[in-house]
Amino acid sequence: MTKEISTTQLKNFKEQLESRKDHRVLTRTVSQNGIFASSRDQRADINSVPVFSIDLDTGKVANQKQSGRCWMFAALNTMRHDLRARYDLADDFELSQNYTFFWDKLEKANYFYENILKTALFPTSDRKVAWLLATPQQDGGQWDMIMGLIEKYGVVPKTAMPETYNSSASSEFNATLNLKLRKDAVTLRELVQNKASEEEIAAKKEKMLAEVYRMAAYSFGEPPTTFDFEYRDKDNNYHLDQGLTPKSFFDKYLGWHTSDYVSVINGPTADKPYDHLYTVDMLGNVVGGREVRHLNVDMDTFKRLAVKQLEAGESVWFGCDVGKSSDRKKGIMDLEVYHRDQLFDVDLSMSKAERLDYSQSLMTHAMVLTGVDIVAGETKKWKVENSWGEKVGTKGFFVMSDAWMDEYCYQIVVNKKFLPEHLQAVLEEEPKVLAPWDPMGSLA
Repeated sequence: MTKEISTTQLKNFKEQLESRKDHRVLTRTVSQNGIFASSRDQRADINSVPVFSIDLDTGKVANQKQSGRCWMFAALNTMRHDLRARYDLADDFELSQNYTFFWDKLEKANYFYENILKTALFPTSDRKVAWLLATPQQDGGQWDMIMGLIEKYGVVPKTAMPETYNSSASSEFNATLNLKLRKDAVTLRELVQNKASEEEIAAKKEKMLAEVYRMAAYSFGEPPTTFDFEYRDKDNNYHLDQGLTPKSFFDKYLGWHTSDYVSVINGPTADKPYDHLYTVDMLGNVVGGREVRHLNVDMDTFKRLAVKQLEAGESVWFGCDVGKSSDRKKGIMDLEVYHRDQLFDVDLSMSKAERLDYSQSLMTHAMVLTGVDIVAGETKKWKVENSWGEKVGTKGFFVMSDAWMDEYCYQIVVNKKFLPEHLQAVLEEEPKVLAPWDPMGSLA
């Protein structure tokens, strides 16, 4: 069987193209306007009117700017919604994303060093080592990772540790830190391979971490150990609470039992049976802290749990593949927004499981569900608080169709009290360990 493309085949391809009556019109349209504009369907706009039967008042949206902190923004946003409601805070009140970002960078460096030491006797061509070195650290994360940071370091208002250039535009810091981490990996692997003592290795790693701390302090500012919480509420009443620590602020003003909130996923691949618990090898940030755990459920259960939490007046952290079938400018996430299959007359259909197994989709972004439209008992669309500022969508809020959620949503976080009894029991299971490169280990 001939493998190369033959001249006969090329002649046939050209004849097939020219036999299509619309090919010249479509060539002009697509070449001048692009694929997405040429396949855009206005019916998606009609189906995405931003009106919802359940619509939580959550204030203004935040803006992560040129950083990959969506998971962090989304988690802190769910907390500020609660804080804002209880203390009548201004619509633009935020918790400091820069504060948790600082600690995340330091903890991720330590997590990387520990994994490098564990795999130091493997060749760099080993898949796990290559996976570690491909991206030593990045901005992204998971719900359990931000909870691990908060459990260890607490939180502070944005006024106590505001944004810096590097927290809002993190590419320079990431490139520099990853260079350092790979350089340090050379040193740590050589120490292990040369049978250095545990004391020598520990001392070298501590020096490396002190350097990372210094890099982060220069770039993001040093985190406060104590601060004052000063604000005016919506009635313009003045409040001042002095001498708080990040952990005392969390305990006093939020008081969440972070262990009550669990990650629920919909990963319909054959290797992940529903109603079981999963974790991911070498995924995390805080060594000795909270383990990433996912409870895998079918999509109907997934959506029912999200609705229950919204009905209780609490927003829902969720992870999805935001770039698929979505209009960023208008804030529409709908399977009908583009029809590239009709434009090119090709079959582009894949199941959710096939997209995961064949690297066509995975979780890329985290946001917050703040509303849902339920008509005659059926969910039709969802209100989404993004973290891309107010210039996209409807003042920063997006509309997600229910069908889009089915196909491109992979994770929600809910209070375990909303789980039925049989799923609460599953939480006591020993989780199955997935490979580091499993799509359920992707970072938002």
